[in-house]
Amino acid sequence: MVSTVEEMRRTGRAPAPPRWAVVAAWAVPACILPSALWRLALVLRLFGDEAPAVGSSMAERLYVPGLSVVSVALGALTVGLVRQWGEVVPSWVPGIAGRTVPVKAAVIPALAGATVVSAACAYALLNAHFNWVDHVRPLIGEDRRDGAQIRGAALELGVWAYAPLILWGPLLLAVTMSYAARRRGRGRPG
Repeated sequence: MVSTVEEMRRTGRAPAPPRWAVVAAWAVPACILPSALWRLALVLRLFGDEAPAVGSSMAERLYVPGLSVVSVALGALTVGLVRQWGEVVPSWVPGIAGRTVPVKAAVIPALAGATVVSAACAYALLNAHFNWVDHVRPLIGEDRRDGAQIRGAALELGVWAYAPLILWGPLLLAVTMSYAARRRGRGRPG
């Protein structure tokens, strides 16, 4: 059996990622997508009277869909940790195409992202339980100042849509650690 370091020297590439890491990487955008679609449904007023009007101001009309797009795009970057474009800059990127992606350039932002996402999810769960910040309560069905609230199927669907987000941080952390080990020559051969 060829060692990982020997394989990297021979091919110039890190070994293939383990199957679990590939599954975990693809699970990240899959965990984010339900909440993104739920927010878009709020903006499009697909829940009717069960949810307050979101997007009544220009800021909300830009923020809510923008948050959905950015969160899914950030989640999709996790896939790069198990694909070739996470090791070598793709040919369509001007100026740096074909260059090797430095390990730290991928690992440090991914670890920071995993930390921030995990902390935000933990805070959201704890705040929902302990009600540290009152103005967040409309998100879980309590009255807003204008009397509107999310209720019924919209509330239930929202809870189920946001629940998978708790996996985002741990999955990203696991895939990042696998990426770092493979790229530094400590991973198993593909």
